[in-house]
Amino acid sequence: MSDYFIGLTGGIASGKSALEREFVARGIFVADADLIARQIVEPGQPALEAVVAHFGASVLAADGRLDRAGLRALVFGDKPARRALEAILHPIIRARLHEQCRAAASAYAIAAIPLLTEGGGRDAYPWLDRILVVDALPATQKARLMQRDGIDDALAEKMIAAQAARAQRLAIADDIVVNDGDLSRLGAAVDELDARYRALSKRA
Repeated sequence: MSDYFIGLTGGIASGKSALEREFVARGIFVADADLIARQIVEPGQPALEAVVAHFGASVLAADGRLDRAGLRALVFGDKPARRALEAILHPIIRARLHEQCRAAASAYAIAAIPLLTEGGGRDAYPWLDRILVVDALPATQKARLMQRDGIDDALAEKMIAAQAARAQRLAIADDIVVNDGDLSRLGAAVDELDARYRALSKRA
């Protein structure tokens, strides 16, 4: 059972997944907020029923599953709608993340939370011992997004602008990894962090 928890966050296309893989390769359990967010809106789950009750049956696909693209389009430019969706999903996601981290068998556990800054930061996750931010220049994020998703410059900029500012994420960080695409540097940074977190977990 782990009792030392690291929150991992970063902007879109900053390299959170690459960092997750590095920690998993070192035997560290990672609870993924995105994965939990998908699981809790499967058919029959109370969260899906709550989403449908608030937004209507139009957010469902023909097979009864959540129409993710449709819901994303509905809330993307609508702050009240996005906040309503977050109010339904975030408390459940936070509880699942904590539950999974506490059950982890590794020396410490990581909660990968892309929207940690937007979702209330430390106040929303008081059980996190440290926050690790993976950082990339906005120009790097934009180039990766355009290549990864096959989108144009304008949409990539909109997606980045919809998230917390880079400075806001860095302001809540205890540790920062700069991901400029050099995988050897990324591995070395994770080696150093892994050693630090293992030492800290023994003192906790």
